[in-house]
Amino acid sequence: MVTLTGCVTVHGEREVIPAVSKAEAAKALETFTDGYNEANRKLDPAVIAKVETGALNTMNGADLKARRVNNPDGLPDYPELKLTDARFAIPAQAGWPKFFVADTDSNRDENRWLFVFTRNGAAEPWKASYLSILSEDEVPEFALDKDGWAEPVTDGTGLLTDPAKLPTTYTGYLKSGESGEGELFADGYATSGQLEYREKESRTPKYWTQFADQPAKPPQYVPVALRTKDGGAMAFFAAHHTQRQTMAEGFTINKINDARANALLEGEAKKNLTLVRISQSSVKIPTKADGGQVTFLNRLEGLTAAKGD
Repeated sequence: MVTLTGCVTVHGEREVIPAVSKAEAAKALETFTDGYNEANRKLDPAVIAKVETGALNTMNGADLKARRVNNPDGLPDYPELKLTDARFAIPAQAGWPKFFVADTDSNRDENRWLFVFTRNGAAEPWKASYLSILSEDEVPEFALDKDGWAEPVTDGTGLLTDPAKLPTTYTGYLKSGESGEGELFADGYATSGQLEYREKESRTPKYWTQFADQPAKPPQYVPVALRTKDGGAMAFFAAHHTQRQTMAEGFTINKINDARANALLEGEAKKNLTLVRISQSSVKIPTKADGGQVTFLNRLEGLTAAKGD
């Protein structure tokens, strides 16, 4: 008999292993919550960047920067965010980046707050990259194997669309009203509602507005998805949105009725105001066999920059 001593290393870049243990996932959630609360007390984007990445960090970093303009000493009495009753969906996967989903109860409302945590290597800390706020009934039931691990979607096989294509498909839809894959998206606030708003704002007697959209791409913004028990998938992705408002002849911008836009504003808005935003979305993707459409479960949008001229 040969006795092995020392450590046996399992390489996460080659072996299909759980992205994280449940104990480590709980610790990552605790670290995030502590960092989030500290960042909001200090209103410091550098602090939030220690526990967030991707779309969530882009959104919250800009928000902290804007709020600090009017609160230079921070908010020492900031009411702490508390996340409890955590349920973890941890996929078994090979390669990097790895991710998992924490489905939590928040003290902010009666909804479930779902965070995607990701990291790009074993030496890196786990950081929250997406947030989706759903009612209890809206949270999909994830598919689990016999050991309780979730199933990541790697290529979209059997699904109505590949989750990796969503940033490009969605921004293409916003530009033209067509998804390029038939009637891919179901009507709702994030889809037909956005098109209706843009049509209304595109030209008025006082101003007209130009809209531009770009997919948020890896490596900073990585779409992720987990299989659901019904065979479909829940996916998370991000997109960039630019809105440029130009005043008509004889009109000027007298006031910007947006505290964050004023705080982030570069230049002086007289005739033109450009607003840059990022959105992070969660969607339910059905199987090809079941048909149907991609349904937005939640879409959060945040201002990241403002420029006037």
